[in-house]
Amino acid sequence: MTEQKTDAPRSSAAPPKTDFVGLLDELNAGIFLQQINAALSDVALGTALYGDKGKAGEVTIKMKLTRIGESSQVAMKHTLSFSKPTTRGKASEEASTETPLYVHRGGKLAVMPEEQGKFDFG
Repeated sequence: MTEQKTDAPRSSAAPPKTDFVGLLDELNAGIFLQQINAALSDVALGTALYGDKGKAGEVTIKMKLTRIGESSQVAMKHTLSFSKPTTRGKASEEASTETPLYVHRGGKLAVMPEEQGKFDFG
């Protein structure tokens, strides 16, 4: 019997990376993920109904990051575009929004800061 080698456990010193699925749910307060779900369903239906003769549907997600001032924050412009086959051709749509994000240790992206300062209320 041969032994299976497993990857060595990651060091606890390694900085955490971005949770892409969790981040998608935060973009534009969760609306961007809803738009992706709706686009996938619409394109799948259009392709299933009218995708003969080489007609294909397409969903594209584009993300562009720009630094906000001189901070450790970035603005993520997220664009969803799709086209779906129809009876007489195709229909397409595009939606773009922007979400400010914090860049934490190791490049981890999040909508909230890792640590929030203390407030003095009195």
